[in-house]
This record gives sequence, structure tokens and C-alpha cells, in this order.
Amino acid sequence: MTKTSSLLKLLLFLIFVGWVSLWLLKPTQLWTKSWKLAEKKASISFLTQAGLNFAVYTFPVIAIAIVGFIYLKLKRKEPTSRKGHSSLSVLSNPLVVNKYIGILSGFELLAVSLFIIFLAWTFYVRISNDFKKMVPMKSFTLSVWQYKLFRVATRCGLLAEACLALLLLPILRGMSIFRLLGIQFEASVRYHVWLGTSMILFATLHGGGTLIIWGIKHHIGDEMWKWQKTGRIYLAGEITLLTGLVIWITSLPQIKRKQFEIFYYTHHLYIVFLLFFLFHTGDRHFYMVFPGVFLFCLDKILRIIQSRPETYIVSARIFPSKAIELTLPKDPSLKYTPTSVIFLKIPMISNFQWHPFSITSSSKVDKHTMSILIKAEGWWTSTLSNMLHAKPDSEAGEMRLFQVATEGPYGPSSMDFPRYDSLLLVAGGIGITPFLSILQEIASTRSNKNVLPVKVQLVYTIRDSQGICLLDPVLPHVFDAEQRYLQLKVFVTRERQSNKSLREVLNEISKIQNIHFANKRPGYAVYGLENLQWMSVLLLVASVGFLAFLIIFNNVFIKPDKKSSEQKTATSVVDILLVCSFALALISSTLMATIWRRKRLREEIPPFSEKERKAMKPTEANRGFGFDQHEIHFGARPNFKDIFSQFANETKGSNIGVFVCGPETMKESVATTCQLHSNGFQSGGQDHKPFFSFHSLNFTL
Repeated sequence: MTKTSSLLKLLLFLIFVGWVSLWLLKPTQLWTKSWKLAEKKASISFLTQAGLNFAVYTFPVIAIAIVGFIYLKLKRKEPTSRKGHSSLSVLSNPLVVNKYIGILSGFELLAVSLFIIFLAWTFYVRISNDFKKMVPMKSFTLSVWQYKLFRVATRCGLLAEACLALLLLPILRGMSIFRLLGIQFEASVRYHVWLGTSMILFATLHGGGTLIIWGIKHHIGDEMWKWQKTGRIYLAGEITLLTGLVIWITSLPQIKRKQFEIFYYTHHLYIVFLLFFLFHTGDRHFYMVFPGVFLFCLDKILRIIQSRPETYIVSARIFPSKAIELTLPKDPSLKYTPTSVIFLKIPMISNFQWHPFSITSSSKVDKHTMSILIKAEGWWTSTLSNMLHAKPDSEAGEMRLFQVATEGPYGPSSMDFPRYDSLLLVAGGIGITPFLSILQEIASTRSNKNVLPVKVQLVYTIRDSQGICLLDPVLPHVFDAEQRYLQLKVFVTRERQSNKSLREVLNEISKIQNIHFANKRPGYAVYGLENLQWMSVLLLVASVGFLAFLIIFNNVFIKPDKKSSEQKTATSVVDILLVCSFALALISSTLMATIWRRKRLREEIPPFSEKERKAMKPTEANRGFGFDQHEIHFGARPNFKDIFSQFANETKGSNIGVFVCGPETMKESVATTCQLHSNGFQSGGQDHKPFFSFHSLNFTL
């Protein structure tokens, strides 16, 4: 198993290096000459130029996804082993902590630096070749500085293209390539934001510089509305830029937080953006960004198919801190790692909006159900809270049916926390949700101490004591007298009390309200994503089908003299053939995925009944456990320097995992402390000192 995994990792590395090499060589004259010769040979063969472009520029990334699925399948079967820190562990820790930039690890800084160097290399090589030629456009009669400005604007468009090539890869869910690097979906969203902002910046420079030259030469009226048969379609480029600006502006934090619906709906303009980008640049440039589009569309199709049929909420628990715990039925064969997220849609609230929530339960503890915690803050969550607070339909406390659709669960390919000697968990408010699943996972497998941390400390910061009730889902599993490996430190920042233990505070808070939902019809449980091997087959079939349709259409509809043309851009006819080929490949893949899903539902996943649903109703947590080792502090915030030092002295371990989830200010404070302790370990040169490995988790996107 290990040998096969190593070979697959080597294959993935070689494919990736080859794809990156294409981007590095593409601006050079050597590649230009070689590629023209290859296109000339392909144009007179059955493959055609379009097939060659797809095979060389697009398929390597798809191949990484195909091989990656097989690798992840094998990796899941490998046992988790505890590893000590290494030189690479230093790169995973925060090196930059800034309130504007955020928290950046060494790996992230290295990746960002290499990408900036690549952009600079591409721009320098392209612009150097342009300035050497210095042949102003005859129709514009540009001066030297005008020509240089025009070429700089043009080359900025290529930088926007490079950003677009990576833009969709971080937000893939089922077909995520980032899982190969151990990056969670919610963490990779910020890479999508960075790439999108960079793309809009370069695209604006590209369009703005071009408009300036047109304005100087009084050609704006002539050039802006052109939809020429060959060459760059300027009108399509203008539509692309305007659409991109609308998407970017409505995704700013100020709008996204207050008007999520506007952000959500305008983001679907990506269809218009990509379509007109194709018409503006032509198919040859589009194949460079096509891998992300190809994987994203297939990912979207699988998500739509997975979200049907809809399931039902089994029960709900209303906490006094404006939080809600929903319990959903789960297929017993569905396994997921702690810190996973599931996307939820409730048609009674909105037919289109999907919202991600951290799963608080463990698939090892709860075989038939999964639970999520929701904080009533925005319009969608507040509407859900109001609906649950409505009067039940009967005296038995049962409410009418709540139908929901789900996507996921999406989570890391393997668990990070078992590899550490000790764990320091830091949570703020609703940020406790990812840790609830971790605590339950640890509690359920304490018998195997070789793969679990020997000591866990949870630092939980809340505004008022009512927030402690969010710990209720894990009290029966982890807070009993025998679980001495776990220590809880609660900090209540906005209340000042004294001489009260955690037990007394828990007994004083308002009672949790349980709600059960009446349903006489059978429904399907949450059954998760498709088999990874099957997804690799689907992806291979889709790519081969697209290539086949593309070759057939090009041989039928494009005459030989057009195929052998040396124009730098393709005609709209070629672009339309690409769209048609892609549409047919998606339709074929959709039919294949739908048939497979129905077969699985019919043969592997039986519907759950009302009898099973009643058996899954939650019970009240037993609060008769011991809390002597736990602390609660009122009117104070945690001093992370003292907490880190004290925990290091208590554990005497060399490898401590630090996981934090909460407000950004809290994350920055923990990251800074972790950074100081890591630097101290480096300079001290004492191997017996604990080493802190930082991990940031998100509960919102």
C-alpha cells in the first residue's frame, strides 16, 4: 500500500512539474517556434489544433485530479501515525501575523512568492520581446510611449489570465485538488479571494490602458462596439471586465456580511464572465484556464445530483445563547473526519441559498445521525430560528416536517490531531463547533492511546455564561470523572462573578429546549460523496468525451484552410464548437452520474423510517460528572503567553498541536504566541522543549 502511494505521489509531482513548465516556457521564443510547428502538424491531422491545445494545456490538471482521487483512496486506508516535528514543521507555522494580511505560514509565503516571481517572469519576457520589436500599429499610428503603454496594458491581460487559471481550483468541493496538500476547503477560500482580487486588478489595468490609448487616438467609438469575425472581440472583453467588477465589488466583506443575498446571486454571473472571456481571448488562451472551469462544472453537477433526494431534520435543540443544534439522519456507512463541514439548504427559507456548517458529531460515536450547530445571526439563520420557535403542531412537542437538502460532508483527507503528543484547542463563541467533533472522536477511541494525544486542553472564550451551553453535546462523552486527559478553561468576558464552579454555572443556565419533527413518510439519510475511484472514472470519461466531441466538430465544421491558418486568435465559430463540445460532455457525465446515484440509492442506501427516527431522538445530557479539573474565569480574557508556558510545562512533550477557531483577533493573538514559542525553540536549540504546530480553523466562509 505504501509503495503504491509513493509511486502515485511521484506521478502527481511529475505531472505538476510538467504543467508548471508549460507556463514558464510559454512566453519564450523557443516555445513559440516549437508550438507553431506542433500546431501546423496537428492542423492537418485528425487531432486538430483544438485537440492539441486541450491535451497539452488542459489535461495535465485533470490528470492530477484523476490520479489524486486514487491516491486519496489509498491514503484513507493507511493508519495514522504519530510523528515528531521536522524542519518542514517550521514552515507550517505562522511567519507573518498582520490584521490586514492575516496569518501566513511559511508554506503560504513560499507559494505566494513563487507565484509573484512567475508573474514577473511572464511579464518581463513578454514586454521585453514587445519593446524589441517596436512596431507601432499602423491603424493607430502610435508614438513610442503610446505603443509601450498599449503593450503593457495588453500584457497585464496575460497576468489576469494566469490568475484566472487558478481562480476556481481552491473552491472545488468534491473534486478538490487542494485536499492533496491537506488544505481544508474553508481555508482555501481565501486563496480564491486573493486570486480574484489580483485578477480584477490586472484586468482593470488591461482594459483601462487600452481605453486610454483609444481615447488619445479618438477611436473609442470605433473600437468599443466591435464584434469582428476574427481577432480580439473588444465588446466581449468589456462585458467580461464589467461582470468581473460587479462580482468583485459585491464580494467585499462589507457587502457580503450585511447583504449576503446580493453576494450570493451576483456570484452566479461567473457563467457570463467565463463565456465572454472565451469570446474575447479565443479558444487558444481559454485552454490555459479551462482546467479549473472543467473541474468546477463537473463538481457543480455532482453537488446538484447529490443534493437530491432531500432529507429531513430529525430533531432540533434550541440553546439559550441563540444557537440551534440540528440533527440529521445519516447512513451508517458514511464516515467523515472531524472538522468536516456540510452545506445545507432549507427550501422553506430559500430555494437557492446554501450555507456551510461545521459538523459537531463524530461518525464513530453517532452511527445513524449527524449534528450541526447554527448561530442565529444573519437573515437566513434568524429565519430558521424563528421557525423553530413557532408553536408545535401537537401537545407531544412535535413540529411539522422540515425538509432539507445537503451537500457533503467535505473535510480533510486525514486527521491532523492524532499525530500530536498533546493538543491545545482555542475556541471563541460559536467557534467551538469544529472542536466538538474532535473531542467526541478522541473520547470514542481512548482505548488506542498510541494514535491519540495524551493530554488535551480546551480554552473557551465566550461573552456571557449562557454560551457555555454549547458544550452540552459533548458533556456525556468527555466530561466525566474518568476523562482526566482533558482540561477545560472557560473565560466569560462580559460577566463578573466569583466563587462559582463550572458545575454551578451549568446548572444555572436556562434549560435546553428539545423539538422533534413528525413525519409519516420515509426519506433518505445523508449518504455523502461518491466513491473516489468512481469519481476518477467519471472525470476520465468526461475529458475523453469532450476531446472526442471537439475533434469531431473541428473536422466536420472547420475547413482545412482555416485550421492551418496562422492567426493568433480563433474565430467565434471555433469558440462555439468548444462550448458545444463541453456542453455535450457535461450532459453525458450528468446522465452517467444520475444513473449511478439512482442505482446506489436503490441498492445500497435504504430509506429510514419513522420507527428509526424515533430511536434517534437526542436525550438530555447527564450533568452528574466531575468537573474538578476544569476552570472558569469571569471578567477576564485568556493570557495566551501564560497558557502556552503552563501547558508546555504540564505536557513535557515535544510535539503539541495548536488548533484555534474564533474571531480573527483571537487567531492573530494565538498565532503570535505560537510564533514566539516556535522561535524560542529554534534559538534555544533544546530538543526537549515542546514544539507548537499552529492550525487555524474556520466556522464561516
